[in-house]
Amino acid sequence: MTATRAYELRVVLLLGLAYGFAYFDRMALTFVSPFVIEDLGLSNFEVSALGAGLSATWALGALVFGLLSDRMGRRKPFLLVAMVVFSLCSILSGLSQGFWQLFAARVVMGAAEGPFLPICLAIIIAASAERRRGLNAGIVQNVFGAILGTAIAPVVLVWLAEEWSWRVAFLMAGVPGLVLALLIWRFIDEPPDTRDPDAPHASLGLALLKERNIWLCSLISCLLVGWVVVGSIFYPLYLVGPRGLEPGTMSGVMAALGLCPAIGGVLVTWISDRVGRRPPLVGFAVLMATSPMVMLWFDAPLALFTALLFIGWIGMGVFPLFMGVIPGETLARGLAATAMGLVVCIGELTGGVFAPLVAGWLADAAGLQLPMYIMIGLAGTAALVALGLRETNPAVLRRREAGGEVIA
Repeated sequence: MTATRAYELRVVLLLGLAYGFAYFDRMALTFVSPFVIEDLGLSNFEVSALGAGLSATWALGALVFGLLSDRMGRRKPFLLVAMVVFSLCSILSGLSQGFWQLFAARVVMGAAEGPFLPICLAIIIAASAERRRGLNAGIVQNVFGAILGTAIAPVVLVWLAEEWSWRVAFLMAGVPGLVLALLIWRFIDEPPDTRDPDAPHASLGLALLKERNIWLCSLISCLLVGWVVVGSIFYPLYLVGPRGLEPGTMSGVMAALGLCPAIGGVLVTWISDRVGRRPPLVGFAVLMATSPMVMLWFDAPLALFTALLFIGWIGMGVFPLFMGVIPGETLARGLAATAMGLVVCIGELTGGVFAPLVAGWLADAAGLQLPMYIMIGLAGTAALVALGLRETNPAVLRRREAGGEVIA
């Protein structure tokens, strides 16, 4: 194995673990929300406000610090500071005595975690061979994020909450990030500075929206970030409520679904490295609409019910494409973190903030089935929007040029 290949694997492993535990911290509230609601007396709207507040600061952090990272030509310092801050915020979440203290801890966590993914993906693109860019991005964002943040997290956190308390679950969630910050500081190099001194930087990178792929990816981000945030908040509540599952059984279902982004992250990005970015993005977005349909209308034994939810949730493998790979391939590498941060920012400010607030308000007013209908509409619309994307896969574009095809 060459030194370059070995370093690429090291980057994927350490950044994958780091993002996985960042997502673990973000999702902790989702899985222990029944315990937090009971202890602190929160409403559905207050629970959704906690998720929306984190999404808002996640969005702003992604854009502002992604832009600063590009302008300074530095990645690693931003990554390390983010890891330390969001880990401490997880610990502070467990020490909260009421809604407003918990809200404050979550919004600071969002500001720290927001730039984490764009900067991670910028480092991944710089360290990866061209033929593995999509796959490596999918592994970091979806495999590690899913296994740690949505498969292991519900089992471990619900167990800690049942055995001790939800506070202990938050305290324990903050420890791995501090350890990984030390490992990244020691074993990951600062990528080469790819800034173009002649390239203008528009205020907050908003001029990048003139690029068709960037504004379409931003719109897809609005829709699918809304889909996953609403689902993450209301699937556990729907399973314990209308579906009548015990918390331990609910955690098992959510753990099974937590494996889906890992499978999808490899499958979708692997397909995209071979046939292009657009076709799998459209197809798997359609698949995402089927999961809330099953939640609403399919009455079956638990194993079959979970399996059908699982198939629909695999569609989350599209996230590395519209959040990282397509923006990163559309623009020069010196603007990669800004472009990715912009897509994340717009998605989190709209889908991550307004979608759960609307869903929470409707759930309080008319029942927990309303968030499921919202998810169906969001995924279906995202599939339609994705049809307008221009292809960015370099290998596919070269094949098309060689074959005389018109590139669209």
